[in-house]
Amino acid sequence: MQYQVGKPGRIVVARFSDGEDVLGGISELCRTENIRAACFNVVGGMKGGRFVVGPETEEMPPIPVWRELQESHEATGFGTIFWDKDQPKVHFHGAYGKKDSVKAGCLREGSEAFLVLEVVITEILDVCVIRELDPASNMVLMKMP
Repeated sequence: MQYQVGKPGRIVVARFSDGEDVLGGISELCRTENIRAACFNVVGGMKGGRFVVGPETEEMPPIPVWRELQESHEATGFGTIFWDKDQPKVHFHGAYGKKDSVKAGCLREGSEAFLVLEVVITEILDVCVIRELDPASNMVLMKMP
């Protein structure tokens, strides 16, 4: 295990309206505000998105198993933001519920808010954390240089 100790910086509260791109909006907000490291919470509704529910097998590199939201769902979850070269990279795991069905996974594409989605971002100061391509997994993973 590796770790660093930081402290909280700015806290940003964002509201996404119906149809807005959640992952893209969080990335844009971090570029605009120059937030280099952060964690965030999400609560509200989503009506679109593709997420990964695990690898097909335990072999490397992992082959993702995809699922898709195609209608409105309640959504909640937690994520981190660290930069990959010159871009913020969002990593978010959430739960998505509709009636008696609940799905959970790593949201990666096509994130679309339903009605309203609230995001609270807490900037993390005094840490040196980036995202970098890991050759074994072929994924962009958190790294502490």
